[in-house]
Amino acid sequence: MDQELALEILLDGHNVLLTGPAGSGKTYVLNQFIKLAKRDGKHVSVTATTGLAATHLGGATIHSWSGLGIHDTLPKYYVDDLTKARRETIEKTDVLIIDEISMLHDYRLDLIDEALRKVRGLDKPFGGIQVVLSGDFYQLPPISREEDRQGGFAVDANIWEEMSPVICYLTTQYRQSDNELSSILQAMRDGDLRRKHAEALLRRVGADVGEVTELHTTNVDVDRINSQRLTAIEDDEYTYEMETTGRGRYLDSLKRSCLAQEQLLLKKDALVMFIKNNPEKRYANGTLGRVKDFEPHTHSPIIETLDGRKIKVTQETWELRDGDKKRASITQIPLRLAWAITVHKSQGMTLDGAVIDLRRAFVEGMGYVALSRVRGLEHLSLVGINKMALKVSERAIEIDSQLRSQAQKDAARLGHLRENAQKRAEKAKKLAETGTSGSSSWTDKLEKMRSKYPNAYRPWKETDDKKLVELFGDGKEIDVQELTVIFGRHPGSIRSRLKKHFGDDAVV
Repeated sequence: MDQELALEILLDGHNVLLTGPAGSGKTYVLNQFIKLAKRDGKHVSVTATTGLAATHLGGATIHSWSGLGIHDTLPKYYVDDLTKARRETIEKTDVLIIDEISMLHDYRLDLIDEALRKVRGLDKPFGGIQVVLSGDFYQLPPISREEDRQGGFAVDANIWEEMSPVICYLTTQYRQSDNELSSILQAMRDGDLRRKHAEALLRRVGADVGEVTELHTTNVDVDRINSQRLTAIEDDEYTYEMETTGRGRYLDSLKRSCLAQEQLLLKKDALVMFIKNNPEKRYANGTLGRVKDFEPHTHSPIIETLDGRKIKVTQETWELRDGDKKRASITQIPLRLAWAITVHKSQGMTLDGAVIDLRRAFVEGMGYVALSRVRGLEHLSLVGINKMALKVSERAIEIDSQLRSQAQKDAARLGHLRENAQKRAEKAKKLAETGTSGSSSWTDKLEKMRSKYPNAYRPWKETDDKKLVELFGDGKEIDVQELTVIFGRHPGSIRSRLKKHFGDDAVV
């Protein structure tokens, strides 16, 4: 199935499993769907099974969003114990997205279904919410400690048949340009890895690919390598401190799950990696470069990418959103040292090149995740590889076969929805040609508003912003109406500014 049809199926309101190989554009389709669904007025809750995956989409973990935490069964007083804000978020949600679905246990999907039915008081799958699951079952599987409840993949959940998801299996490859690497990855997915594939990989052991990122299986190795390499550079060190909004567990959760560092240390010639997709597409999550210089006054790092482009890097913001509410945000330079990174943290990235050490791969799918980060074998150097690194779950192979078969049927059954894409494009074109009217009426409204709120729709002065933070941060009981008089702004503007600084829980 192609991306266009998958998007139309999502917009048509179906429960969906969006799947396909690494690099097939699942995150792209999700982001397009989220944008269009919100534009249509729907309340979209974006979650993922891991904090790292959640930050890529600007959401929260499903465990946090649902209020279930680490529980394996529904607590007796689950609904009664939910906060008012949590209950309202669940009740308002029209669409629930759960990314990295390969890491969600079957019993936990059932648990989420049970919880949402109770909160919303509706005996339908997930309380009537449209549920969109996204991920690839060949990647990292659900992890259970010995003392935990054991389970399988989400497709084995009791709710799976009743929710009856449309299978949107994306097939076009947007990452790998190398047929040989694509062949190896597909062979791993088919459980048909042959000697020629193993020999092709072994030829990459010790290959020279220049200075690129090393992928390791443990954090200890990664931290050691990055620290040693930065210390070895004899030059001035520049420090960038993280700025935050929000409080308590929301901010702590965002910090833990985000690749941005509380304190980023850089020097000239340091190898770095961009850790966010740039809206103007100047760089992507995983783009490699080297620090060439620092701007004299702002000390903004200037990065030269591997393809020779020079980019002045400014701060970016990551948000933890809970439904429509922003709970916390982090602002930092979107870089991290890139001499080494863990395989786990590389999920979702496309790397320009990598040196990969798979000698200590310890779970099925780890090798597949690592190898699928690069575009081709010529960009890959292996330190070593063990047998586990070449394994994928036998259950994942079985599931994948079933999903591909069902996806073909679903594509044939819902192919007519392609017409909606054309209608939407024609509507957008007509609006563009017609243009917008009512500019004079807006001027009149603005003039009337400023007669009561003199600073309405004017930029916040730095001094006013600082004063607002001081007044509210002192913990005094201050009425928003009182603040409107002080700052000459509409109550809605005051609330928005407070939420920017302190998170959505700061103002009722």
